[in-house]
Amino acid sequence: MEQLPNEFTLNLPEGAFPLSTDSMVLSHFVRLPKNARVLDLGSGCGTLGLLLCAVNESCRVTGVELSQSAHLAAIDNIRRNGLTTRMESICVDVRQVPGSFPPGSFDVCVSNPPYFSGGPASRTAALARREDACSPADLFRAAAWALKYGGDFFLVHRPERLAELIVRGSEVNLEAKRLCLVRHQADSPVNLVLLQLRKGGKPGLKWEEIVLHDLSGAPTEQYRRIYHL
Repeated sequence: MEQLPNEFTLNLPEGAFPLSTDSMVLSHFVRLPKNARVLDLGSGCGTLGLLLCAVNESCRVTGVELSQSAHLAAIDNIRRNGLTTRMESICVDVRQVPGSFPPGSFDVCVSNPPYFSGGPASRTAALARREDACSPADLFRAAAWALKYGGDFFLVHRPERLAELIVRGSEVNLEAKRLCLVRHQADSPVNLVLLQLRKGGKPGLKWEEIVLHDLSGAPTEQYRRIYHL
């Protein structure tokens, strides 16, 4: 059982992808309007939705998840945390989002998506980190359909995929507006990127950076804010 902010908990079934830095930094990066309708693309056990609901009392989160076992775990987590009026999980392929919701149904989309695409690295990675069932193109098409005009899509990914992500977004009228580079230490290479794209947004990209530990290995103030310490 993982402890989340504001006494929320996350129960992960055996073999599920664990609570990770990816989800923590993404939930911190997300900006939600009041009463936001949020779609979590590839929501797993509901981790990201729980993190958002823990710190935002007015948002409502719908998760779409292909894995039946992860979907059932998400339903259990929603019930355990008393969020049945604010969160739901739907067992559906991300590629079926256009047939599952009317266009423009959501204010915000979020995703901690698969990272690896083909080859030996994919075969050794956990299923939750493979693109077999959800490519970047699939992900961006789903977000573009689901978002209202002016709505935002927030995601976390690997830095080597950044150019592709920006191009894929542009192809479906999602303009990159914020980019955050995440490092373990100030002298470490970037290991994650956080990206905010806006449907119908004008060109103009703001850069940010998160450093999780100082050079001695101690948590930085940014780390403490992200982990609510």
